[in-house]
This record gives sequence, structure tokens and C-alpha cells, in this order.
Amino acid sequence: MANTGALAHIKVLDLSRMLPGPYCSMILADHGADVIAVEDRRYKAEGTYIENLYRNKKHMTLNLKTRKGKEILYRLLTTSDVFIEGFRPGVTKKLGIDYDTVMQVNPGIIYCSITGYGQTGCLKDSAGHDVNYISYAGLLDQVGAAGQPPVIPGVQIADIAGGAMNAAIGILVALISRGKSGQGQYVDISITDGALSLMQLVLFFKQMFGQTQKRGEGFLSQRYACYNTYETRDGKYLAIGAVENRFWKTLCQSLGVPEYAALQYDETRAKKITNHLRTLFKEKTLAQWEKEMALIDACWSPVRTFDEALEETVFKQREMVADIQNRDGEALKVIGIPVKLDKTPGSLRSPPAQFGENTEEILEQMGYSIEKIEQFKNEKIV
Repeated sequence: MANTGALAHIKVLDLSRMLPGPYCSMILADHGADVIAVEDRRYKAEGTYIENLYRNKKHMTLNLKTRKGKEILYRLLTTSDVFIEGFRPGVTKKLGIDYDTVMQVNPGIIYCSITGYGQTGCLKDSAGHDVNYISYAGLLDQVGAAGQPPVIPGVQIADIAGGAMNAAIGILVALISRGKSGQGQYVDISITDGALSLMQLVLFFKQMFGQTQKRGEGFLSQRYACYNTYETRDGKYLAIGAVENRFWKTLCQSLGVPEYAALQYDETRAKKITNHLRTLFKEKTLAQWEKEMALIDACWSPVRTFDEALEETVFKQREMVADIQNRDGEALKVIGIPVKLDKTPGSLRSPPAQFGENTEEILEQMGYSIEKIEQFKNEKIV
């Protein structure tokens, strides 16, 4: 497939691992960027290579603890626009690939570091994962039922929304700036900073009500019947998001309880109304409710399992679930590209690269001979 993406002229060198960095460079690759992911082959056995994040990319192995390995990286850097790394602060300095060093090789480089707690502050050297980042940010404390322990989300909110997406935004903003000034710059992404930035509505409600709302009792967290989840007769669930009164009124009329329309946010009757709706929704199966509520406009939705979501009609219509051919010619289901551009759309051009798959190809394109590449292999440079 021809590469007509908006970032087709951008070359990215990605040294990050696991989820945040590779997710970030996948966003760039989906929109046309030429991404080369680089890892030491000693990481292959760790089981942290999330292959579906490597679509539209090339992957090579490289030992950066060797002089020759660094020389290869420096050569790649001379033609790169973006450099992404996810090491703890100080590690790139030891490897000789920190921003100051890389800037000497390529002054126009956009250098993006993605870490748990950023390059400054008292936690910068601390280890962590998604659960730690959302707990520091106060996000985890908001997730779960009232009076129950916090519930760890099954999706890595901080890694993706806090880290990967902010990194992609930072890189794109820096590229726009470079287009005006001609200067590269350093992008410092803290995943925990990003997690805290997701808490805008929590802060808004704190300022509105004079205190932070407790877990499971927030304005948009099952405090009221109009924004809640309900079990159906067959053990499935329906979600109601009728925040505006016009939607809530429509729902109440449909359910045969029009008297609740004016009591949407009545604190004294909130639990009673919610409990009554719980009883009502348990009278029918989810399929019955879907058929009945399809006729009304009231911000309702079925709670799908992930397997069901992959088969949902709207996602197929929006090309958010697609099949591409893997290296063996077999169909591989992938999640599509959420940012839709009409003139320079993103595309699924190649299946996920396997670990180290493109090492020889990249080295050959750099001008290294077959004999030299074999020497690199024997010396464990690649």
C-alpha cells in the first residue's frame, strides 16, 4: 500500500520498550512516519515485546553497550527527525545517547524521553508501572464502588493516555515548532504528569462542591440513577449516561416513571430512584432492552465485552476493526486508526514486525556489506 500519510517525510528512531513508547511510535507510523524500532536482542526472551504495536514499523536489534553498536545508531540518527527513548533518567548518559550527545550528531532532532515520573522531581529515579502512576495522580482512588477498595482498571490508562498520547502530541508540536525555527528540542514526558492531567473534571467538581467526591459517589460515578450501570435479567449490563435533563426525561417516560424526571439530582431520593431502576432493568434481557431502547434518544448503551466490541457493527463501519495479512498470508485482526483525516489518512501498510526482523535490511540500506553484517552478528553487535 502506498504511503500517503501526513508524516510520510518523518523518520523516527524508537529505542523504547513495552507499552508507552511503542504505542506512541505506532501512532506516528500509522500516519506515515518511517519508524525503526531498536532493541538489544537480550530482551527477546523477556516476553515484553507487544508485537501488535509494531505494525507499519521496522525492527532491528542493536547492542548499544558496544562501540560499534553506538556507531551504527549515530549513523541512523544523522537522518532521523525524531528520537524516542524510555530509559530511566541517567541511563542514556551512561550509554552515550543522551540529548546533549545526540544533538551534536543531529542538531535538529526532536528527542522525546518517556518515563514514569519525568526527568526532574523527587521521584525521577523511582521504578513504577501503570498502577503506581494512577495511584500517585489520585486517579486510582476514584475507580471502584463506594465503600470498596480501589479497582485497578483492566486498561493501562496512564501508559497510553498519560504517556503515549502526550508523547505523540509533544513530538508533533515540536515538529511544527522546528518547521518555523529550524531548531530541534527536548520533550520530557512524565506518565504520572499525564495521569494527573486527566483529572480535570475531578478538580472541577471539587471546586463546584467544595470537596473531592468519594470513590463510587462522584457526580459521574454512579452517584445518581441517570449516570449508572444496570444489570439485566440475563446477567449482562446496560449503561445510562443521561446527564442532561432532556435525555433523563425521555428515559423516565420510556420506563414508565415520568415522576422521576424532575428528581434527577435530588440527593434525598437518589438511592431510591437508582434501586428502583435496578429492579426495572432486571425484568428483561439485554437484547430485549436494546430492541426497546433503540427507539429512544437517551444516552444509553449496552456494556460490551471486548470480544463483543470487536464484532460491533459501528467499529467495522468506522474501520476500527480490520484484518491485515501477516507474514504467512493469514488474516490478522487489528485495531484500526482512530484519527481520521480526509486528505492524508493513516493506513495499515504492513503487519507487525517480528523482533529483529529488519536488522539485515536496515544495515544493507545503510551501506554495510553482507560480510560486515555477519561480522556484527558474530560479535553480537546486532
